[in-house]
Amino acid sequence: MAHAQILKELNIDFMGKRYIAAVVSGIVLVICLGSMLLRGFEFGLDFTGGTVIELGYEQPVEIADVTGALTENGFPDAIVQYFGSRTDILIRLPPVEEGEEASAQRSDQVVRVLGDAAPGEVDLRRVEFVGPQVGEQLREQGGLAVLFALIGILIYVAFRFEWRFALGAVAALVHDVIFTVGVFSIFLIEFDLTVLAAVLAVIGYSLNDTIVIFDRIRENFRKMRKGSVIEICNRSINQTLSRTIITSGTTLLVLLALYFLGGAAIEGFSLALIIGVLVGTYSTIYIATAMAVWLGISKADLLPAPVVKEGEVIDDRP
Repeated sequence: MAHAQILKELNIDFMGKRYIAAVVSGIVLVICLGSMLLRGFEFGLDFTGGTVIELGYEQPVEIADVTGALTENGFPDAIVQYFGSRTDILIRLPPVEEGEEASAQRSDQVVRVLGDAAPGEVDLRRVEFVGPQVGEQLREQGGLAVLFALIGILIYVAFRFEWRFALGAVAALVHDVIFTVGVFSIFLIEFDLTVLAAVLAVIGYSLNDTIVIFDRIRENFRKMRKGSVIEICNRSINQTLSRTIITSGTTLLVLLALYFLGGAAIEGFSLALIIGVLVGTYSTIYIATAMAVWLGISKADLLPAPVVKEGEVIDDRP
């Protein structure tokens, strides 16, 4: 309780740093967009199509040995990686036009080839096949899901608050999405459906934090009659800072546990959420709120309009 009280009494000039933050955000977004356009993404099986084969070895195996055995037996395009430990191997094969039956035959051939090359037994644990057409549809539908989410949020915030706040909230969400997926592009981290789901979750998380601060700003606009817009925004952010730190901190603890202990299957999902939580907290202050200030938000935009009754003006504002 004492720590929370100390945080509530802080008076940090967040809006005074908004121009520096705008320059930093602009540079980072340019880098992310450049990487997305020039390097693209390391799309997973969900989006590209193909076959994924998970194998278990009795003894630790080297990636180079597995790749060499596959190359010598007609699989030069196979991508091999560890899947948790040196005895667990994940193999990705590009899609084939013949369909799922041909994919099943290729997976059987891969198991047979590696079984002959390995000193011990090789256990086939999982085989997944996705056609290239299905992968393309998933990619398109995933992009539309993000777009529709942003449009829906724009409408919701515009009705609940004010159009300047709505534009600020959507700008912050676009910033979060570009930053999050940009990291995956820059470092060529695999981008699959679980990562896309995390991006959609980031949109919801960031919006929730933004709404909390917007609510406090609207409340303080009605209470603080003498303060300037900058002072009211700073006061509102400082008042909600304890809630932001506690919420983001506890969320990050869970996500870090998932990232380090959850295994390769949810590694991309948890990483996207970790990035999104950190960037979402930043963008709520320096993108959403700062843009509303830059667009000229004022007390008159959020205070109730005076009521005209029988020729007299009655001010019903608190």
